[in-house]
Amino acid sequence: MKIESEIEKVSSFQHLEMLANQVVEGFISGMHKSPFHGFSAEFAEHKVYNAGESTKHIDWKLFAKTDRLYTKRFEEETNLRCHLIVDNSSSMHYPELKSNQPFYEKKIGFAVLASAVLMNILKKQRDAVGLSVFSNSYEYYAPEKGSDRHHRMLLNKLEQLLEQPKVKKSTDTITYLHQIAEKMHRRSMIILFTDMFQSEDDEKLFNALQHLKHNKHKVVLFHVVDHETELKFDFDNTPRKFIDLESGEEVSIFADNVKLEYEKRAEAYFKNLALTCAKNKIKYVPVNVGDNFGKILTTYLVEKQNFG
Repeated sequence: MKIESEIEKVSSFQHLEMLANQVVEGFISGMHKSPFHGFSAEFAEHKVYNAGESTKHIDWKLFAKTDRLYTKRFEEETNLRCHLIVDNSSSMHYPELKSNQPFYEKKIGFAVLASAVLMNILKKQRDAVGLSVFSNSYEYYAPEKGSDRHHRMLLNKLEQLLEQPKVKKSTDTITYLHQIAEKMHRRSMIILFTDMFQSEDDEKLFNALQHLKHNKHKVVLFHVVDHETELKFDFDNTPRKFIDLESGEEVSIFADNVKLEYEKRAEAYFKNLALTCAKNKIKYVPVNVGDNFGKILTTYLVEKQNFG
């Protein structure tokens, strides 16, 4: 699936909904014979249109042939409820982009576009979607709905997240994941975008993630990172000042002096995340900013297929 060419083709678009639609259309066209049963709603049968019903699913081609109104019935009108969670802490607004870089090469931009892409495909399948945004506060909550108005409202909120925060915002992941879990009353797929930078106790963090799984929810954790600098610590060996975006703490070092130790610890952290998520039956997916969105969409489709 060649998502890269689709991204290049539409990178000049500023409108989030248009960009998301182009990504999804490119993904679908690249799938050819889809291995994912139920990817699009399965058409079941026609039924006679009754006055007063919605005209949304009238088959106008059949009307032209028969001069009678029929509507299409589908196997599943709404077969999934999905709740998206976006970490909007200051660390998610890394790295600082150059003027010619697309917004999705910053962690928050990648999370926003990935969320919009998933919303687009959920809309195509007539599934309900909700959204939560957290940082050092529970910034936003919208329950799962499937209306066009609701969809536009969520897109508008996502676009607002692309603005760099004027104040440093830490991450209170544990508190707000527990609060979000308490709001999820009906069985849903819960998809979380975060860089997993938090100072909290790992055991408490995974207790919060486990809380999201109550009521038999399915949880997918997309771990969003800038692979080159946050995993490989790929900097030239000139004196650099590193600033914690959430606390403001500063340290001046030569990158080469700490590169090997940093990579060792980062690799161990990623491995521990993956193992702990697997143990707790949470789907863990590391993603690199600026990558294509094929991994996001493929993960969603596979997890949806296993969600029965």
